[in-house]
Amino acid sequence: MCAPPDEDFAQRLAGVGVPLVPVGRSARALTTGSPPPSPANLPRRAAELIAGQFEAVTAAAEGCDVLVATGAMPAAAGALSVAEKLGIPSVSVTFQQLTLPSPHHPPLAYPGRPFPPEVTDNRKLWDLDARSINALFGAALNTNRASIGLSPVANIRDYVIGDRPWLATDPTLDPWQEPADLDVVQTGAWFLPDERPLPAELVAFLDAGDPPVYVGFGSMPMRDSQDAARVAIEAVRAQGRRVVVASGWADLALIDDRDDCFAVGEVNQQALFGRVAAVVHHGGAGTTTTAARAGAPQVVVPQVADQPYWACRVADLGIGAAHDGPAPTTESLSAALRTALTPETRARATAVAGTIRTDGTTVAAKLLLDAAG
Repeated sequence: MCAPPDEDFAQRLAGVGVPLVPVGRSARALTTGSPPPSPANLPRRAAELIAGQFEAVTAAAEGCDVLVATGAMPAAAGALSVAEKLGIPSVSVTFQQLTLPSPHHPPLAYPGRPFPPEVTDNRKLWDLDARSINALFGAALNTNRASIGLSPVANIRDYVIGDRPWLATDPTLDPWQEPADLDVVQTGAWFLPDERPLPAELVAFLDAGDPPVYVGFGSMPMRDSQDAARVAIEAVRAQGRRVVVASGWADLALIDDRDDCFAVGEVNQQALFGRVAAVVHHGGAGTTTTAARAGAPQVVVPQVADQPYWACRVADLGIGAAHDGPAPTTESLSAALRTALTPETRARATAVAGTIRTDGTTVAAKLLLDAAG
């Protein structure tokens, strides 16, 4: 597994006996410590990312039967170029459909490259998306391709996606609509069963009262983590609920020493979400799906990229509430929690949980064996 050299990733892989091949810089450091992506730094970051892929993935993929590429567009382009050079089959995977061209939804705009407001036709927007990707990443990718004797790529997005991309999401949460110009294979979401026990202190907290509300923003740094924690805890307390606060990459922490709050770090969400009243989170694909599988009502406070999409899906399915904007106040988050904590939302979340597929990894593994011949 080639991935950024973060300790979180290394520990998770070590738990299943898979070595980590470090590529590039720490994802956490880039997310929490660097300036956000901008028109000025995005091409440079992409060039570094692509060069790192060519170096690390080439060594790792020697002798492999198939390569699976996912992640940021330039990273996937670099990895797929390595597979092309080595002459091995490859598969392109995405964990949300917003990067797959479709007449049914628009693309995500890149930082500093907004789409013209007068253009509303999705097909035209996807054409503009392809041009943006070529402008941002074309020179870096094709320079590296030339260095290993590969011809230039004219349309980077279509090269990365290919003719038959895999969509590793659940059909209930993320339904792919036909017709479209792609032969998309929707495998279901990829999850490894988490067998880790919950910490004894957390279990004692859960057993000591009514189900609490979980608050965590995963890999999102949050603009003011101290204020974010205060807002969240006050909003949950306003509903008469206890709170489990997950530190995450925002380093959220408790705001006082009252016994109605408990702080956790890395934890088995599959086990925890089955014991909470609701999950307040950033709207990452993994957290959204884990909460949906557990039947936990959700409040999604989207920050970037595909997260507003997942927030809308949660609201549209009636399994929670979508917060309007990335910076909640105590009042706005309280209003969203009131929706999520109703018996009707709980009943709907329970019903939807029964429709979430659990065989996504098995489906993908069998398809990979076929691809490897």
